[in-house]
Amino acid sequence: MNPFDIIPDTHGQSAKLDAALAGLGWRRSALGWTHPDPDRQIVFLGDFIDRGPDNRAVLKTVRELVDAGKAKAIMGNHELNALHFHTMHPDDGQPLRAHSPKNIRQHRTFLNQFPPGDPQTRDVLDWMRSLPLFLEEDGFRAVHACWIDASLDRLKTLTGDGVLTEEQLIRRDEADEMFILAEQITKGPEHRLPEGWSFTDKDGTERDHVRLQWWNAAARTWRDIAISVPSIEDLPDENLPETLSAQTYPATARPVFFGHYWLSGDPVLQAQNALCLDYSAGKEGPLVSYDMSDPAGPLSKDKIRVHPAIS
Repeated sequence: MNPFDIIPDTHGQSAKLDAALAGLGWRRSALGWTHPDPDRQIVFLGDFIDRGPDNRAVLKTVRELVDAGKAKAIMGNHELNALHFHTMHPDDGQPLRAHSPKNIRQHRTFLNQFPPGDPQTRDVLDWMRSLPLFLEEDGFRAVHACWIDASLDRLKTLTGDGVLTEEQLIRRDEADEMFILAEQITKGPEHRLPEGWSFTDKDGTERDHVRLQWWNAAARTWRDIAISVPSIEDLPDENLPETLSAQTYPATARPVFFGHYWLSGDPVLQAQNALCLDYSAGKEGPLVSYDMSDPAGPLSKDKIRVHPAIS
């Protein structure tokens, strides 16, 4: 297996991406991108756009590296959202993602550089549409937000290589199987709490669904598996349904890398074979990468690289 640098969500932060690539030994010249190790490649975990000030520069860099055979890239939820935002349903002419004030605000930095209908916008959307939702190499896997074996197996059956067709992309019914799979894989799984239970999130909204630590094969209770719950005591301290426990990532599976979760603090392994690399580079956090040079060895904190949190 070739050695890889695994790079997560960059969100339009071109200065952070440039600094990380330079720190990892990548150089851009008139002849293209090079690295002292000619076999080395990059895997980008999606979410190239929105938030940061220079979506265009990030996309240019990533596309150059992919086109040169130096990198591979997968789709994040922000690319999926962008495709839905800019695609009209053929039946009613309405955008697949509503042009609401909230969605426009989230997408603003992309829209500033890629206005709707512009030829360059269509070109970059075509590129996003070509991105797969997952990647499998001999020694590891990569996905933007969630790897549940049953979901990925079904996605492979429906798509083959994980790339959505135009017909699959336009599905927006929340009960549609393809819509559910794409949302879960790029945004992470949620599950309804047992009857009568709910919690209040950080914005004061009462919720009866929780986001799940799908990577936590050791989870036995709702409190073990929940993520992004301000007060864990608001959840039932009772065993998970067997169907939910069965969806966690097996401890014997090959390592999986993902982003999406806006972590903070010192990087840690989520499991012995699962690592989230998103430490909020889209805002004030650093870009964090992983040196995947030894497919035979276990994941190690020593191979995590934290790059300067410049803006």
